[in-house]
Amino acid sequence: MSGDGTVGKAMDVLDQVAAFGRPVRFGALLSASPFPKATLYRFLQTLTNQRLLEYDAEHQTYSLGVRLVRLAHAAWTQSSLAPIARPHLDQLSAKIGLTVHLAQLDNGQVLYVDKRNAVHPVEMFSQAGKVGPAYCTGVGKAMLAFLPELEQRRVLTQQSYHRFTPQTLAEPAKLKAELANIVERGHAYDREEHEPGIICVAVPVLTGHDKVLGGLSITGSTQTTNYQKLDALVPDLKAAALAIGQHAEAWRFPGDHPIQQTGT
Repeated sequence: MSGDGTVGKAMDVLDQVAAFGRPVRFGALLSASPFPKATLYRFLQTLTNQRLLEYDAEHQTYSLGVRLVRLAHAAWTQSSLAPIARPHLDQLSAKIGLTVHLAQLDNGQVLYVDKRNAVHPVEMFSQAGKVGPAYCTGVGKAMLAFLPELEQRRVLTQQSYHRFTPQTLAEPAKLKAELANIVERGHAYDREEHEPGIICVAVPVLTGHDKVLGGLSITGSTQTTNYQKLDALVPDLKAAALAIGQHAEAWRFPGDHPIQQTGT
């Protein structure tokens, strides 16, 4: 639960509604909420009045509001890698014909910020705007592996280690060993660890000083590709990630000003 007073608690409620991934009734929220009934109801009313939540009176459910869409769009435009990476994703997608994902870390989890579908799309969990686990996805592991040690240690404590498939690395020690292997070879795999039948190869998007900006992956199903085919695409994947990182370093967000150099 947030320690940022009333605003923080209201945001906790907003996160709780979002986590359901569908319209949710008050009773379901109350059963999972740390707040008393009256307090939860008050926060829901405030969020609804501010159009951060929508209330469906017929079905008596709460869902995310339209105001969040506008705020998310503004944040997406100004702070995510998506607009910077767009031409590089387009080029990579057109060349390889498989699904391409761009992601960033958000509170220890994977936030998918952009996606290009394969020529023959395969249904899978990931969509732009969705949040997924870091410890069992290719982009997640690629980013985790290249974090500074102290930050990596902190982020690893934020993982749930739920076993999604028999291949999921649900033990911290096994994941830590896998991250060391990723650093050594320079890229990560998802070996059906999050979704059965879905595999990928991924690399981090880094600045010139090796700061992790995001992760980039090429994904397919076991029916349409294999690890040998994915390995053959690693040079293209790394080239795209390098170009995104270089482009990001030269990016000036609205309101930013170049650092003025002064003589001595």
